[in-house]
Amino acid sequence: MSSQAELVKEAERLFSGRVEFLLSAPQLKFLPEPDVPEVAFCGRSNVGKSSLLNALTGRKAIARTSVTPGRTQELNFFEVGEPTQFRLVDMPGYGFAKAPVKVVERWKQLVRTYLRGRATLKRTLVLVDARHGIKPVDLEMMKMLDEAAVGYRLVLTKADKIKASELAAVVATTEAEARKHPAAYPQVHATSAEKGLGIAELRAAVLADVRS
Repeated sequence: MSSQAELVKEAERLFSGRVEFLLSAPQLKFLPEPDVPEVAFCGRSNVGKSSLLNALTGRKAIARTSVTPGRTQELNFFEVGEPTQFRLVDMPGYGFAKAPVKVVERWKQLVRTYLRGRATLKRTLVLVDARHGIKPVDLEMMKMLDEAAVGYRLVLTKADKIKASELAAVVATTEAEARKHPAAYPQVHATSAEKGLGIAELRAAVLADVRS
């Protein structure tokens, strides 16, 4: 068995085991001890972040899905493994969050400070809706990650919602954009939480990241 196939198998075993919500951190002082590796998930409001987290962990509601964009206002931490091997961090959605400007600014500050100062943060996954491709707000987030020198992967969500030819084009343009960014990983992941497309590969990528 190749090492990639072994990684896929091991990641599946880990994600199908213990995955538990740990805490929500509305401010930096509430962050858990930085004692295990972390992988953060971010994306525009309504990009399908909660659905992807649920699909990765094989749970129905580990991350609450909501039709109201911008409901996640804190950093939500989930522990994976027994004992805990690593944590998944659900970050506040960015973009058209239905919230007062002051609140949005507070989230931005929280996210920016977390990204810059978290030594255990191994990788960030930037989720992009496959139907729309990279938007200016995504580029803003990518720039923030580039400046914080935090390595990130671009993950296309809802890939089942467009034709295969359209998806191939979106993957190509997203990869071309990734090449322009110093902190972006060159490989783009196309996923569908609904159909399970690309989920096993993304689990393996997350496991590889936390071990890097």
